[in-house]
Amino acid sequence: MTRARRLLVLFLVAGAALAVPAAAFAHAALLATSPSASRIVNVPPKEVRLTYSEPVEPRFAIVSVTDPAANQVTDGPPERSPTNPDQLVVPLKKLEQGWYLVYWRVISADGHPVRGAFTFAVGPNPGPAPQFVIPSISETAATPGLLVARWIVYLLTMAAVGLFVLRMLIAQPVVRRVPGVSLRALAIAFWVATGAALIAIPIYLDMATAKFALRSAFDLGDVVPLFGDSAFGRGYLRLELVMALFALAGGVAIWLDRPERERRPTAALLAFIGALAAGGSLLFVQSLSGHAAQTSPRWLTLLLDWAHFAAGSIWIGGLVGLLVLWVSSGALRVGALAVCVPRFSRVALVSVLVLVGTGIGASLIQFPTFDSLWDTSYGKSLVLKLCFLGGTLAIAWFNFWRTAPTLDRVRSGSVSDSQGSSAASVLRVLVGGEVILLVGAVFGASLLTSLPPPPKALANLGEVNAHVGPGPVRTVVTKNGYRLEFTFSPNRAAVPNTFSVAITKDGKPVRGADVTAKFTMLDMEMGQLAYSLPEREPGVFRRSAPALVMVGHWGIGFDIRPPGGPPLDVLLTDKANG
Repeated sequence: MTRARRLLVLFLVAGAALAVPAAAFAHAALLATSPSASRIVNVPPKEVRLTYSEPVEPRFAIVSVTDPAANQVTDGPPERSPTNPDQLVVPLKKLEQGWYLVYWRVISADGHPVRGAFTFAVGPNPGPAPQFVIPSISETAATPGLLVARWIVYLLTMAAVGLFVLRMLIAQPVVRRVPGVSLRALAIAFWVATGAALIAIPIYLDMATAKFALRSAFDLGDVVPLFGDSAFGRGYLRLELVMALFALAGGVAIWLDRPERERRPTAALLAFIGALAAGGSLLFVQSLSGHAAQTSPRWLTLLLDWAHFAAGSIWIGGLVGLLVLWVSSGALRVGALAVCVPRFSRVALVSVLVLVGTGIGASLIQFPTFDSLWDTSYGKSLVLKLCFLGGTLAIAWFNFWRTAPTLDRVRSGSVSDSQGSSAASVLRVLVGGEVILLVGAVFGASLLTSLPPPPKALANLGEVNAHVGPGPVRTVVTKNGYRLEFTFSPNRAAVPNTFSVAITKDGKPVRGADVTAKFTMLDMEMGQLAYSLPEREPGVFRRSAPALVMVGHWGIGFDIRPPGGPPLDVLLTDKANG
């Protein structure tokens, strides 16, 4: 081995060790506002302050403050607070008495757009809250185009890692045990996956950056310079760099590998270790770009997420590699599969156990309640992913216990060649179905990373008595002998809504009760709002308030204290649209 080749190998190993960037991503949640949402202030504020759960880039932030006539009252663009990196400050003109609408749009560090709106009033007598004309506050990173692009990036990066592991660890003995078989097709598949990933990553970055910059993805002259202006963009630029490093390290490792030898040369072993480290770093960058990086305990969630990605990569990449080997082996197919499939089945079994174990562990951390699986978009996406994985596990179980042992017996001569050929044909069909289902599971994973995980507030809500919305609400809850009829109208986010509860017992209205409604955002972390509902008619408690400040799922709890009776706690989960 030449000195130049040794230096190249050492460079790859060192580069792989340094390839892990220190970045973290999550959804930006609005935690606090000044002035407070839906409140009346007696002194006109000179600025609006919006405090988020993480730093947001002011360059991509939109904050509009308007009066009821839609006149803009901001006095400059939003800027980052010099004392709090998580806070945006928007200067205001001199405000007159009355109500004002604050509309905001920011980009999370992971590239997810988040919008919202709320009102405040300047007193002391601002009058009733008007009906503001509110821009759309429904926006998500889970658009079809972005979902497909993110899905493709996940598939290609995971397949590239899995194909490399199959080629270098699992399929390598095939060349020695079945003369005439070549692993060239697996190397080509690895190069196709890595090359396609190197193209897909910047395309996805361009599409996502264009979305949160509100520009066309084809306007490259304006969009490309913005790639490094957000934490999301910098993270995906690093991902592209690590993918290029992995492609180079993997290519060198395959070039130096001599599968016809029992033992790897030192240079080949070093190159293999360096490429594995680069592949592990690639998956770690993927974990850093998700919710695990912002969930406590961070070290545990990152470890679980990385192991989940690694196990899934070995599984899906290995299955794709088996199909490639099936096609490329020709007349030697049965012998090649007889060596490779039993070895892969054992590795796949471990991968499945790790995948299931880490998935359960991450879910126990991410989901504050079991009902979160049904009450939140994040939970429903996880159920979708689990459905795909369930079908995949059924096929994998059959392959492990039936197909792989049959092919393993081909080597010992205990089954005929025709039985081996039949098992190989069955394997092709089953592995093809397994790949399709795993591709669906990866789509579920890409959807999960496009949605915020359930907030911890769900754990403190208690038992849900009814699920309501979207649209106007009229529902009845019976509790402790009381009949409670709830009415929400129009049940839309960021506008004044009328919340009413009619309380009766034994057919008679219950008068003089103390009724408080508490509003908790269920799709992300933010402060709780509470309003007292005065009695407007006998037994009817009603108030109009702009309490639903964002589109999404809300927990609306009613603390009802009837005179002379025990208190009642009623919880409704509501879906408010824009």
